[in-house]
Formats: sequence, C-alpha cells, structure tokens
Amino acid sequence: MSAGRIGCMTTPAQGSRIPEGALYACDNSKFGSDGKGRYWPGAEAWFAWLYRTVERYGPDRCLWALAPDQPFDAAGTLTESLPWLARIRELGIPAAYAAQDGCDAPGLLPWDSFDVLFLAGSTEWKLGPVAERLAPRGKGVHMGRVNSRTRLGIAEWFGCDSADGTYLAYGPDKNLPKLLNWLAELNGHPSLIGGTQPFAVPDATSTAPPPQADLRRRTLPGHEAAMRSKKHPPTATSDAAPAFPTPRGPRAKTR
Repeated sequence: MSAGRIGCMTTPAQGSRIPEGALYACDNSKFGSDGKGRYWPGAEAWFAWLYRTVERYGPDRCLWALAPDQPFDAAGTLTESLPWLARIRELGIPAAYAAQDGCDAPGLLPWDSFDVLFLAGSTEWKLGPVAERLAPRGKGVHMGRVNSRTRLGIAEWFGCDSADGTYLAYGPDKNLPKLLNWLAELNGHPSLIGGTQPFAVPDATSTAPPPQADLRRRTLPGHEAAMRSKKHPPTATSDAAPAFPTPRGPRAKTR
C-alpha cells in the first residue's frame, strides 16, 4: 500500500490504520462484511468517524467517501444519501454515490451532487448492461465486491477507475502475488500508478471503454483489492467481492 500498488479502504467498523503514504477510501458499512449492515453505526456517528479519518490522514490521500445508502434500493438510497453529499464535499474529498438496481429510472441519480459513481446493487445488476451504460458519464467510477480476475476484468471493461474486495483478507501472503499478477495482466504492466491524482473526468458522451493507452492509474483495497484493463469483455461469474481505486489523470475534485 505504501508503495502505491494498492490502496486501503476503511469503514467505521474496521478501525483500520491507514499505512504511511497510502491512498484510502471510506466505505460506510451500510452493506458491511456481513452483507446486512450490522456494523452501521448510524448517520451522525458515521460522519463523526469520517471527519476524524480525514482529519488524521488528510483529504489529499482520500479517493472518496461513500454517502449512506440503502443497499439494493435506488429510491431509498437517494433519500438517504442526498443530505450527506454536500457535507462530504465540504471535507475537501470526493463524494461517492451508490448506484443500485433501478437507479436509471428518471430522477434517481443526482449527477450534479456527487463525484464518484459506486456500482453497488445486486451482482446481476452491477455486471449488467445498465451499469455498463452508466459508467462513462463524466464521473469517477468504482465497483464493489470484486474478488476474482474475471470480475476485475469486467470492472476494467466498464471503465471503472477502482474496485474493492475481500480477496486479500483471506490468505494475504498467498493472494497478494496473484492480485498483483492480475493487475499486471490487465494493464499490460505492473504499475497502476500512471499519474499523481486518482480520478480524471472521462468523456461524458463516450459509450466505449477507454483506450488501452489511457489505462494509467492507482488502486485501493480496504476491504482489499484493485483493478483495471482488458481488450475483450470477460464473462461474468458468480463470485462475490470487493476491491479498489486507480487514476486516469488529473483528479476531478468533485467525486
């Protein structure tokens, strides 16, 4: 992490110490490691934790913070997230918004209020055509629950800047070399750090994956993992996962 190969995603429940110099992102524990949100501390406690985290580690190393959401509920996520997006931005960090099944219905994605589109929702939706279509819209894009080479390739194909997963939590000594090999295979070279900033603004009108030459970025995992690149769309599999971020160029300071 300190070398910049992968980053650290932290949550209110983890109490993780961010390694020196590592990039980090802040999840909210609404889904959580149990998939049921058992570790969600409540909105005010979550924001107090976020404030302390940014104050301790600095806003410049923070890729984004995910606003409170309602997993698998697009309308509920809009109601839950809207009051917090501006407050996240006021901390000097990008605000991420969780895209859920059905969020493409009119009025359910407040594009001007967030900076990073976090592909959440069910596995089928997240790996499907709607999520792929939403990705190239001029925002940073992150995919959650990415724990396999195949899933990482799908995230790359969609144009995601980052992904997160629990892959490294299970046998890190064995799985870290595998993860780094996946990244090297996908990107064509081992480093995900192509620039000094995490998110650039992609072409909002483009529906094609970014060209291979543009695949320069860094990665984060705080559940753990990372991401990026493939010339042909991979086939989805049913593995569950979370992983982390990478940049395209100068940071768009409006997550």
